Amino acid sequence: MVISEVALHVFSGAVPGPRCDLLNSNLHFRVPRRINAICRKKQFSNSFNGSSHNRMWIYGMPSDDLSLQCHCQKAEGVAGVTSDGGNGAWFKDPGTTVNQIISDTNGQKILGVEELQQSNNGKPDVGDSTMSASDVAASHAARKKKGSSIEDEAWRLLRDSVVYYCGSPVGTIAANDPADSSVLNYDQVFIRDFIPSGIAFLLKGEYDIVRNFILYTLQLQSWEKTMDCHSPGQGLMPASFKVRTVPLDGDESATEEVLDPDFGEAAIGRVAPVDSGLWWIILLRAYGKCSGDLSVQERIDVQTGIKMILRLCLADGFDMFPTLLVTDGSCMIDRRMGIHGHPLEIQALFYSALLCAREMLAPEDGSADLIRALNNRLIALSFHIREYYWVDMRKLNEIYRYKTEEYSYDAVNKFNIYPDQISPWLVEWMPNKGGYLIGNLQPAHMDFRFFTLGNLWSVVSSLATTNQSHAILDLIEAKWSDLVSDMPFKICYPALEGQEWKIITGSDPKNTPWSYHNGGSWPTLLWQLTVACIKMNRPEIAARAIDVAEKRIAADKWPEYYDTKKARFIGKQAHLYQTWSIAGYLVAKQLLANPDAANILWNEEDVEIINALNLMVDSSNPRSKRGRKILKKTYIV
Repeated sequence: MVISEVALHVFSGAVPGPRCDLLNSNLHFRVPRRINAICRKKQFSNSFNGSSHNRMWIYGMPSDDLSLQCHCQKAEGVAGVTSDGGNGAWFKDPGTTVNQIISDTNGQKILGVEELQQSNNGKPDVGDSTMSASDVAASHAARKKKGSSIEDEAWRLLRDSVVYYCGSPVGTIAANDPADSSVLNYDQVFIRDFIPSGIAFLLKGEYDIVRNFILYTLQLQSWEKTMDCHSPGQGLMPASFKVRTVPLDGDESATEEVLDPDFGEAAIGRVAPVDSGLWWIILLRAYGKCSGDLSVQERIDVQTGIKMILRLCLADGFDMFPTLLVTDGSCMIDRRMGIHGHPLEIQALFYSALLCAREMLAPEDGSADLIRALNNRLIALSFHIREYYWVDMRKLNEIYRYKTEEYSYDAVNKFNIYPDQISPWLVEWMPNKGGYLIGNLQPAHMDFRFFTLGNLWSVVSSLATTNQSHAILDLIEAKWSDLVSDMPFKICYPALEGQEWKIITGSDPKNTPWSYHNGGSWPTLLWQLTVACIKMNRPEIAARAIDVAEKRIAADKWPEYYDTKKARFIGKQAHLYQTWSIAGYLVAKQLLANPDAANILWNEEDVEIINALNLMVDSSNPRSKRGRKILKKTYIV
């Protein structure tokens, strides 16, 4: 019935059809996700020279233009951007565009002598400790030249990974290693993987690819209510999509391009992505703040997409906590790693997405209830994470002396945590100065592993307090040899080993100790580290990590991840020329060169949330009288 109505509107000319010019539609027509925008091509003979050309057909209507380019309408330009500035080049023939190296290396920040000495335990990078001033200057110049060369290569590789749909750039593939015959799904555009690529292009002033990505992935969003357990829930964003060229029914000489989304149906483990929609909202806000083009987020279909993601995340369920309840494999760690429940990474992205959405939602009567629920969740979520996920030496001493089996609203040990859960490694590892947010919290269970993305994004989003944010960076500095070592950055620490690894991962041969998600090192985390460090006015930490990465990453062909405790080996199953490793490095370098640009990604602390948290802290004090509150929405606080 839906398809029939759409077809009636299309052929009657009432609204634009589900075609590749939907980016320019001012009517904000939403297309069912299985009706894909298409671009059709038909072979014909040129009577002048006998050669064969690709003639474009749009819904069966031949075009009079004999060029090789699709006759889809070009996406609306952004004010102030011309074809000479980089954006217009995206709509040239992809074969002549993607191999261009367009990189402005002027003004890049290069590490100073003091930073180089700091990264080498107080010794100069080359030569002995008695190097002359001329030797140090020569080393500095060589490193500057090397850094520029690495950036040039990175930009070339990033542009080579761009995916085109109907002649327009719509994303970047996950990896682009020409020597790898086992591509699996690494030839697809992943939403989470594209985020650093999109930010790199935004910081470069090339906005069209990000705009196209935002609007085309919106068209793939699941917007029908779930009717059975194998269908994606309403509002779910796909994990990835692929541009496929398929033959047109009834005409062997004609083809069409379709966007084929994957909501987890084909993924290893068949797990739907929770983080895709959250990253989409964060990128949408970054696009508006960087480009100045707010028309995209103001579109009716985009506003509807934001609301659908929020309703999916804010839906009532059986859970009593303000955190999102998710299963293993639903985020960057997309395999069984014991993060089911309330993993920190999802909570940090959730908090950031709520703040970004509140900033972008248009005020209207229909949004009042949603905004009210959003505000309530922000307050409860921030209190919950700051209060119960935080550990440092003081908090560990408190947990060590916990009493168990407490029953009352005034209980101190609210989650019935047994002190024996404090692992011996943590007792030795926790520095006197610094702390972090644990990986997960459930009744009678605290996952004390350090998860990098969750902690860094808690800093970026202001989910962590200012003091906690500085403490997280203090811990990174104190545990540099464990978390950074020969290649930044450990995805989590420590690795699961022995019987624990067998039970928790199911003896996963890819997640062996100190490999892949189980304590592997991921260069893409450089950009999140850089944003967090700049936000806290400590960019020297990020500069030091980038210096470590530059020594190897290009020579190693930009691997997906590194193995071993010190990150000395390229991952045993790591794909080379991994796009988000390339883009993560570029974003980190761009932000260090222009720190003010990092504010497109971070969230400032909200005064109203701070005031509400102060009241909650007072009311949660066991020494104060506290009766049971009757609230419209209750959470365990």
